Amino acid sequence: MPTIHYIYSAHSAFAYLGSAKLMALCAQHDVTLVHKPIMLSPVVEAQGSQPFHARTQAHVDYFFGREIERWAAYRDVPVINYRPTYHDADYSLASGMIIALGESGAAVDAMTHRILEAHWRDDADLSNPVTLGEIATASGHDAQALIARAGSNACQDQLRANSDWALGQDVFGSPTYIIEGDAFYGQDRLELVERALQKPFAPPNWTNPPVD
Repeated sequence: MPTIHYIYSAHSAFAYLGSAKLMALCAQHDVTLVHKPIMLSPVVEAQGSQPFHARTQAHVDYFFGREIERWAAYRDVPVINYRPTYHDADYSLASGMIIALGESGAAVDAMTHRILEAHWRDDADLSNPVTLGEIATASGHDAQALIARAGSNACQDQLRANSDWALGQDVFGSPTYIIEGDAFYGQDRLELVERALQKPFAPPNWTNPPVD
């Protein structure tokens, strides 16, 4: 059975835009999806990329406006206008809810999609325990118990470990999909991910130039 390591943040726009497509692809090809939710900013910044607050307004407008709008139309995914109200809020507890359900399986697949959807379709605050409890209850879980596990040292330590692991894999953005060591960055690569499941791509025929 093929495996995809799925690296993403719980508030990622493009993870949301590709979520339904990814789940359908995994079902079609009998793929085990291994979830690796991360804290995105430390990973992005460690790779030398600028955080969004340091980017130009033109870049932010393009990212949160036109690019998301076009992909939402292409994937037929409902999305709010522009940027979620609470996009800068702490999403570690929401990430912990995903981690508490395990690395793979229907429950964690569904929870991941619901959290992403709540943020990008419903403008949910992923730092609000009441909102997260409503998501948990709607997904058929004991909200109080799940949120308690989500905030535990074990789950939060795993979130940090996932972020460190992603850095070790040279991940620089969300979502990233890794198949047999071959990384695909961005939900716009899902068609390539599907092709790789059917016929792996040849290894790269280049090497990194020496650093002076």
